[in-house]
Amino acid sequence: MSNISPIRFTPILKSVLWGGSRIATFKGIAPSNSLIGETWEISGLDGLETKVAEGEFKGMTISELLSKKGELIMGKRLFQKYGVHFPLLIKFIDAAQDLSIQVHPNDEIAAPRHNCSGKTELWYMLESQDSSIIYSGFKTPTTLNEFKSHIENNTLTDVLACFSPKRGDIFYLPAGRVHSIGAGNLLLEIQQSSDITYRVYDYNRTDFNGKKRELHTELALETIDYQVHDEYCIHTEPQLNCEVEINRCDYFATTLLKVNNSCRIEIANKDSFRIIVVTSGKGNLTDDKGNKAILKQGDVLLIPASTEWIDVATSSNKGIEVISTYIP
Repeated sequence: MSNISPIRFTPILKSVLWGGSRIATFKGIAPSNSLIGETWEISGLDGLETKVAEGEFKGMTISELLSKKGELIMGKRLFQKYGVHFPLLIKFIDAAQDLSIQVHPNDEIAAPRHNCSGKTELWYMLESQDSSIIYSGFKTPTTLNEFKSHIENNTLTDVLACFSPKRGDIFYLPAGRVHSIGAGNLLLEIQQSSDITYRVYDYNRTDFNGKKRELHTELALETIDYQVHDEYCIHTEPQLNCEVEINRCDYFATTLLKVNNSCRIEIANKDSFRIIVVTSGKGNLTDDKGNKAILKQGDVLLIPASTEWIDVATSSNKGIEVISTYIP
């Protein structure tokens, strides 16, 4: 079996009006002259594919890589299902200003409308200012007509569940859940490979030309889940040297790991790649074939499904924290 090392990609930096400068600081990379709202760390979206940063596959897009080594990287089960279309998108998001209130369609709506998958996502909070908020879901059951009325009367936020997030908070956002990231939040986002967003409310803001941004309210109406749900926000404390599952859905499972010495993560028993995101600290990674990688805060690595296991060890007295995700 081929020996494929853990794979790093060159992130795509997305310059947006609401972006800031904290992602560069968090990742320890050179600052940008632009306002960076997102970095797409691993992406297989057409026209926005990340490229391998180093090693024998350097310069290949992720689909080119999968066309050569797809089953070894994805696992047989997932390669048969997705082919060369990588099914997840991994981002860091820095909201220096409030993002619009929005919603994403599910697979059943996105496929005929947009010829793509839906967008279910998860946020792991990295930094939040004292005044920062997150909107996620409704706090009271709301009908479609009531929703339209709140849009018309600028009172939508009155019926949304509002949170003051702190580091380590987890927000699971299935397709159909209305949500928004408030100013001052820095987070990791794990999501289906889709870029379809329906903007339903934008606080009546205007751009530099005095124009309001386009809304997609009519498209959103049949997408929205108007019910109230439990556990919009959860907080799971890491257990030293032991993976803790923080979320599982049809599209991805996610774990949290805090290492103050070393810990082994089994890969092959899942028949899936793993994505490793370093959310704090530094250390190193060694796999079953002897491949090694240095880890630091902000690093994102793709671990091939052909890997049997990886050992994550810290090189700091503060330890290292890792988010891991795979497809169950």
